[in-house]
Amino acid sequence: MTISYSGLAAFHAVAEASSFTGAAKARNVSQPTLSSQVRGLEEAYGVRLFDRMGRQVKLTPLGQSLFVITARLFAAQDEAQSLLAGTRTLQRGHLRIAADSATHVMTALARMREKYPGLTFSMTIGNSSQVVDQIMDFAADVAITARQSSDPRLHIVKLRSDRLVAFVSSDHPLAVHDAIPIEAFAGQDIVLRERGSITREVFEGRLFEASVRPANLLEVQSREAVREAVAAGFGIGVIFSAEFRADAQVKCLEITGTDFSVGEYAACRAERRRIPLVRSFFETVQELAAED
Repeated sequence: MTISYSGLAAFHAVAEASSFTGAAKARNVSQPTLSSQVRGLEEAYGVRLFDRMGRQVKLTPLGQSLFVITARLFAAQDEAQSLLAGTRTLQRGHLRIAADSATHVMTALARMREKYPGLTFSMTIGNSSQVVDQIMDFAADVAITARQSSDPRLHIVKLRSDRLVAFVSSDHPLAVHDAIPIEAFAGQDIVLRERGSITREVFEGRLFEASVRPANLLEVQSREAVREAVAAGFGIGVIFSAEFRADAQVKCLEITGTDFSVGEYAACRAERRRIPLVRSFFETVQELAAED
């Protein structure tokens, strides 16, 4: 049986949009047409690819597996189209970015939009492990991450170095200091991101090397939640220096006694590095890094 390309394309569009309505708008087709194409694919193989929940849809386990394949398929199609287009200017295009912090990428996107007003962008934020997974699963075209990788499937360029700093609520006993030794974390309550975060990975590694044991650990799922918890007095937070935003609620503290420097990297799938849109992103972030 020959698989229907239109059915696969319709399935992929719905999976990306998580709705038939959004997919129909993105593909500029009617919703009944799109529904018919997806239904035809399901009926041809006697499977269910989506669970319908009103206007929203959710991928079934089989649908999730197929989405991984179609992501590769249509990524390869985009690559072939870009290769054949050669030196065509970037008048139109959509770039998907995964980043472990919006701070590290928004300036680059603003400069790209200034150069190429026809471009559009979408961005997902996650921890460093999730960001790399987005690239590997073809869910993102490029990434900005603090996690270095030797995976030959990835093209990675170091942009700059940053360092981890601590911060506390303004009424915390340590707030009278501008810097603290790593030993100061002994017996203290700590607020950290979830496992998979390079901030947590580096920080816990340095504590272990220094034989420093904190007291309680509060684990939260975002930088914003770390900041709110610290401001509320739940303990000491750790963040990249470039991401810290000073206000009356919190105080930044340098950490002495060990090396807390961490690299910042741009990454993409190695085979996609020459796609004009991806190449332009790398040129832009490297240009900005050189200006720092």
